[in-house]
Amino acid sequence: MSEEEHRSPRKDAAEKTALITAVDYLARQAHSEKKLREKLARKGFPPEEIDAAIARLIERRYLDDTDLCTQQFMYLYNESRSSLRQIFVKLMQRGFDKELIRSVVPPDTSEREARAAERVLAMKFKPTDKKQKMMANLYQKGFSIDTAHAAVRNFTEDAEE
Repeated sequence: MSEEEHRSPRKDAAEKTALITAVDYLARQAHSEKKLREKLARKGFPPEEIDAAIARLIERRYLDDTDLCTQQFMYLYNESRSSLRQIFVKLMQRGFDKELIRSVVPPDTSEREARAAERVLAMKFKPTDKKQKMMANLYQKGFSIDTAHAAVRNFTEDAEE
């Protein structure tokens, strides 16, 4: 094998296309279109090549923000420890559009929010702890004031009886 032939495979491996790089990223972890674009741009790929790679991935259904956002929302929602606000923020950080996130939120979430708030309290507090600390903790975690009040009232009811 000549020196030229010996060097050539390494050169090809080092010069991956945006599409191959994107597929490598997606093979390891699902990404939103926005996050995938950011990663490819950081790798130094030109915008035209990134656009072409993203278009191909969408065409082949390897990249579907609506489906991925729905899956990730439902996972976090069913986990039942995060407030809707926390879930919303996490998904925005993962590159999903506000309107897309809003579109996957179920119409009535009040019961689920109350259960999640009570679960947070049960993990961190005793029913005899200060109500103000409990309220502050829930509010910090993104629960509404009404949800926090109700959760604290329900959580401390047994201790008062």
